[in-house]
Amino acid sequence: MLLRTVKGIEVMSVIRSVFSLIFYALNTLFWFIPIFICGLLKLIPIKPLQKLLSWIAKQCATIWVSFNTLNQRLFTPTKLNVTGLDSLKLKDWYLVIANHQSWVDILVLQRVFNRKIPFLNFFLKKELIYVPILGLCWWALDFPFMTRTSKSQLKKNPKLRGKDLETTRKACEKFKEMPVTVVNFVEGTRFTQSKHAKQQSPFPHLLKPKAGGIAFVMQAMGEQISQVVNVTLHYPDGIPTFMDFAGGKVKNINIHVDVMPVSDELIGDYTGDSEFRVRFQSELNRLWEEKEQTLQSLDGPTSTK
Repeated sequence: MLLRTVKGIEVMSVIRSVFSLIFYALNTLFWFIPIFICGLLKLIPIKPLQKLLSWIAKQCATIWVSFNTLNQRLFTPTKLNVTGLDSLKLKDWYLVIANHQSWVDILVLQRVFNRKIPFLNFFLKKELIYVPILGLCWWALDFPFMTRTSKSQLKKNPKLRGKDLETTRKACEKFKEMPVTVVNFVEGTRFTQSKHAKQQSPFPHLLKPKAGGIAFVMQAMGEQISQVVNVTLHYPDGIPTFMDFAGGKVKNINIHVDVMPVSDELIGDYTGDSEFRVRFQSELNRLWEEKEQTLQSLDGPTSTK
């Protein structure tokens, strides 16, 4: 009897996965067309036209995310237990920082913040532009693509130094034109036990935070950003894969949102002021200590999305 029950659950999970993946694929292909067309037309160097096309592309992307959320409600019986979503507005500029554990993080953040704050623009590693369909969508939506340059690469080619800062600066110039939410996974990569051990991270559930990305954003548009949104993502049953999520195997996800004012301590010349760099990293480490404490305490739902 128990074996039949287990097999029944597995069959339902496979069925959910199939229908969910078909829904994701059709939804993505449908919205890819207008978003990509907007991206191509934005190559025409006419500022008012580019601004209009950016707005249209983001409206299409917002509906795309809304249908992804509908997909999750239909085929993925996951409860999102969310705290701290008060006082957010659609017409402000935000910087969202979050811990990063899974591809599911992106879907969760999109679902939680959709139509509550401006469309989320993620900082992505450059290789992701080659992801079929999605890479072109992200390009058309002005997602910044960052190059991970190692110390050995910089030593061989010093000209690579500052490339990410220049990418961030160009992206932030576009972001100033209309309200936007800039999202940065501060750890720079997804959490795994092997990465954690290699880093010798002092945080049991987190990798070390990297200040560079958000420091460049604050340096470029700190006076324009209304608030910093510090998000802690917690998976009570362990870090899931995308297929776990699509198959309905993820029962609960805890999301703690802490909306903070932009401190003067976060705005300064990160590239040229060594004392400011130390202060900035110290402030980020303090936030990560609080995030670690939050992860250890997160276990109860408060509101379901």
